[in-house]
Amino acid sequence: MEDEKQEKSFVIKDKRMFTESGEQRQPEGEKPEAGTTPREEQKGKSSPGVSQQNEGQILPEVNFLNFILSLSTTVMFHFGDFPDPTSGEVKKNIPAAKQTIDILSMLKDKTKGNLDNQEKSLLDDLLYELKMRYVKETS
Repeated sequence: MEDEKQEKSFVIKDKRMFTESGEQRQPEGEKPEAGTTPREEQKGKSSPGVSQQNEGQILPEVNFLNFILSLSTTVMFHFGDFPDPTSGEVKKNIPAAKQTIDILSMLKDKTKGNLDNQEKSLLDDLLYELKMRYVKETS
């Protein structure tokens, strides 16, 4: 029978990142250095939440307090407190400032009962100061 010609063979390659035992699989073409295991290679890499160095800058730890401070700094930028890093111009964008203040208010509502005292105090104080500043800017 002609239909039963020799079938082309195919190769199945396992492209998963980890083996069945949980060890990290080496990509094809890369071989581990002699005497090292994948876990030893990972020791040099930082874990989540730890400050990392990026082009000579040390980044702050990622947590709720720093997130809130980042958003409040964005509001101050929109109020024209800081120059644009690319152009050097100082621009005011009051609608963007209001939107970010509203985002902070939403976060306060959504995280009610889930914040520790320091986080709650910082969020309350920042919202008060930013809202007062908004009133001043729009009057």
